Parts: sequence; structure tokens; C-alpha cells
Amino acid sequence: MAVRVRQNSYIQNPDIPQQQPPLKQQSSKKKKSIVTAKEKMIYLAFVVMVAVLAVTVLHKQGSIQQTSYEIQEIESQIAEIEKQNVDLKVQVSELSTYERIWEKAKALGLTLNEKNVKVVPGE
Repeated sequence: MAVRVRQNSYIQNPDIPQQQPPLKQQSSKKKKSIVTAKEKMIYLAFVVMVAVLAVTVLHKQGSIQQTSYEIQEIESQIAEIEKQNVDLKVQVSELSTYERIWEKAKALGLTLNEKNVKVVPGE
């Protein structure tokens, strides 16, 4: 009795040579790039612009930081000078008291002559 074996394309029989599917012929046409040259130039210009803007922003931030530091230094100098001014005003008020002026006048040999005193009307 002869048994007939059904051959499917997925069953490999070592006695029968395998046929390879025909290769697709490669077209001589060049494949188009997904990104064109113009788009690459636009992307490059965009990247350059972003880089330039980033550098500009960082430069401006640095300038602002430097200016704020200088402002703080000037404010501290102003506070110091105001403190010195207050101290000097206190000194002036202490040195210009009537008693102190009278003592200095006596030390220099000056006397009070009421005949030479003139009263000027106040403003």
C-alpha cells in the first residue's frame, strides 16, 4: 500500500530541493529622505537661534547679578555714611552748647560786655 504524503509549503522535505522566493528587484531610484535638505537647514537655524538666545539670556542674567551686587555695596556705603552723619550731628550739638562756648570764651580771655550786645529781631 502506498501512502501519499501531502506536501505543504511549510513542511520541509530533505529529498525535494527548496525553492527560494524570487528576490524583489531593487529599484535604481534613490530612496527619498524623510527630512529634506531645506528642513535640515531650518532645524539647524532653529538650533542656532535657540543657542544664541540662551547665551544672550545668560549674559543678561550675569549683568543683572553684577548690577544688583553693586547696588548692595552702594546701599551699604550709604548706610555707613548716614550713620557717620548722625554721629557728626550729635557731636555738633554737643560742641555748640552755650555753656561750652562760654567756657572757651573765658579760656581765651573774653568777657561779656552788655553794652556791646545788640538784640536782632528773630525771624
